[in-house]
Amino acid sequence: MSSHSAVERRRPARLLGSSVVQGLLILVALVWITPLAGLFLSSMRSERANASDGWWTALADPSQLSLDNYSALLKDSGIAQAFGNTVLISVPTTVLVVGIAALAGYAFAWLDFPGRDGIFLVVVGLLVVPVQIGLLPVAKLFGAVGLFGTIAGVVLFHVAYGLPFAVFLLRNYFAEIPGEMLEAARMDGGSEWRIFFRLVLPLGRPAIASLAIFQFLWVWNDMLVALLFADSGSQPLTVALQSQMRQFGSNIGVLAPGAFLSLVVPLVVFFAFQRHFVQGVMAGSVK
Repeated sequence: MSSHSAVERRRPARLLGSSVVQGLLILVALVWITPLAGLFLSSMRSERANASDGWWTALADPSQLSLDNYSALLKDSGIAQAFGNTVLISVPTTVLVVGIAALAGYAFAWLDFPGRDGIFLVVVGLLVVPVQIGLLPVAKLFGAVGLFGTIAGVVLFHVAYGLPFAVFLLRNYFAEIPGEMLEAARMDGGSEWRIFFRLVLPLGRPAIASLAIFQFLWVWNDMLVALLFADSGSQPLTVALQSQMRQFGSNIGVLAPGAFLSLVVPLVVFFAFQRHFVQGVMAGSVK
């Protein structure tokens, strides 16, 4: 009876603790969502409405909301081109970084070749090199070879600076694959390419998905590299919006829908790969 009574006494405490945690999580979610909701509602209100009162008034008067700002934004050839440039920069960069890092990670983890450990140490050492150090020398190099001011130049810069972390991450993840599985595949006559594509890549999918999300978000939201290496014809959306802000000041009718358009694509990518991302984070924490 005494143990049963003790359990009964602890149950309200557990329920109270769970309620407190849930309440805190809801509060954090509201704090995070409120600016996003404000940006979305502001992007659907006219510039006059945004200048006269706050975005929250649209909750009581939905007639303020329309898609006119988005229609005008997408008809702007400069913004439409910048959005396309952002896709042309982010997608190839992510594919190249993930593909090259997966091949290099497998080689560093499971293939024996001269200088393997020394080369990997160099790759790890590159992790501490700040992006700012390479801006000027690479800009001069790209200018000499004709890549400065082009989408290809921005992509190559992002690939070069994204690879050290990507190789380090995937190498450590691939190294945790049981060696017996790879040896069994080799004994069955599997080539290294076949083992890589049919065994290692499926097992490393959580880590690869996590890396792809991080790399895509970093490149999509980048402005520093694009501001230096892209010209007016190859600038991404972040630079185009910054230019709009500099030219027109607080033009909320352009900036709000542009900012939300720039934000919604990474959100879609994250939620589309959320399951793989969580698996990769959990696997990394366990290992």
